[in-house]
Amino acid sequence: MKPGFVYIITNKYQTVVYTGVTSNLPKRMLEHKEKKYPQSFSARYNVNILVYYEQFQEIGDAIAREKQIKAGSRDDKNKLIRSLNPTWKDLYEEIKDIMTI
Repeated sequence: MKPGFVYIITNKYQTVVYTGVTSNLPKRMLEHKEKKYPQSFSARYNVNILVYYEQFQEIGDAIAREKQIKAGSRDDKNKLIRSLNPTWKDLYEEIKDIMTI
């Protein structure tokens, strides 16, 4: 199976968070940043700042983790983000070379 990532992105005001899963995080983040899908939730709400991610050896594990995160409250998501990224900086620069786009 493919490797997978679960990720959380936000807008510049940190008022909206979106949790997603992908097999290629750098490519997916570029799609969010470029608003490749203009009618998508992330494009409509300008959600394109990567603030949290986890990498898994299998995409199925990433999907299970995504469901777990989505089931949690907004406060749970905020705590999770702060555990890795206390200042909520954009982590895109860190991950853009993880895999080739």
